[in-house]
Amino acid sequence: MAQRKEATGTKAEETAVTRAGNGTSRKKHARKSASPTSRGETTILIICGGLSHERDVSLSSGHRVGGFLEDAGWKVRFHDMDSELLSYLSDSRTRPDIVWPLLHGANGEDGSIRDILEMEDLPYIGSRAKASRTAWSKPIAKNVVRKLGGLHTPQSVTLPESMFRELGAGKVMDLLVESLGLPLFVKPTMGGSALGCTLVTDAKQLPQAMVGCFAYGDVALVEKAVKGTEISVSIIDINGEPTVLPPLEIVTPNGTYDYEARYTPGPTDFYIPARLPENVLEAAKNAALAAHRTLSLRDISRTDFIVDTEGVPQFLESNVAPGMTDTSLLPKAATAAGYDLADLYSRLVESVLGQSRADR
Repeated sequence: MAQRKEATGTKAEETAVTRAGNGTSRKKHARKSASPTSRGETTILIICGGLSHERDVSLSSGHRVGGFLEDAGWKVRFHDMDSELLSYLSDSRTRPDIVWPLLHGANGEDGSIRDILEMEDLPYIGSRAKASRTAWSKPIAKNVVRKLGGLHTPQSVTLPESMFRELGAGKVMDLLVESLGLPLFVKPTMGGSALGCTLVTDAKQLPQAMVGCFAYGDVALVEKAVKGTEISVSIIDINGEPTVLPPLEIVTPNGTYDYEARYTPGPTDFYIPARLPENVLEAAKNAALAAHRTLSLRDISRTDFIVDTEGVPQFLESNVAPGMTDTSLLPKAATAAGYDLADLYSRLVESVLGQSRADR
């Protein structure tokens, strides 16, 4: 397969994202005159880009997936998250047959774009808006999978930035260390790509960790850092049957799978399947499936865990729009499991097209 040029968010590359907007009046839920009968007649719109901190990753994910789908014979179009998108979706000349939203961060994973697609009556790949919104909030997702799914998750507290100002930052941080102990993991309650996340091994590191966290969100999730093996488990639903991909183990030089480690080839090592006993691997797969079902996710998801020293998977978060770049975890796990990505993504598209979905 020919090597693809990845989108990086530069001006020249962003022009590759289709721009609509020809002044055509918007017709509510306009339908095409005939249903597509072949891949070449089926238009897949990939929405990528947006204005979140993860714009570049979204562009790379979108064009990476689009390239595989084009290789498989589909008619693929791309569009940014902009003021011309709604006109593009509703115009009978450009309205797609199916949408794959590959937006990362806010609007892409908080359910917003999915609400829009549901109001537009367009089939799309991914979890429903309400389920996405639940998974997007890490504290809520942790509570749901713990209460309803029976999963283990690290002890944590959720504190807004205003709490530190009103009660005194030093006193609050002292209480955090006294209550949860060290090490701690600090991260925004909403967000992806490990932006604003910091491992705190010394109390003196906590103030800077909070500053870094609040640069990406107003509320912090401060979690007891669990020692163990970091793994990720991806799931793809084909015709309602979830396929759990092999657990992937992540080993980084500094012990933290941060933004640089995620998107810079080389320094991070991956093991597929994870170097864990068979019974622990099976427990991790079952935990990922439980999270997928408990959070009412569908089509595609990736759930991250720390397997503690006793072999128990500790739930960290579930992603409804996991990265799909050449360094991302889901494609790595699928390839290691023997899947051809062009075929796998095509099967996912066909699965969604074959369903009659009532999302609202």
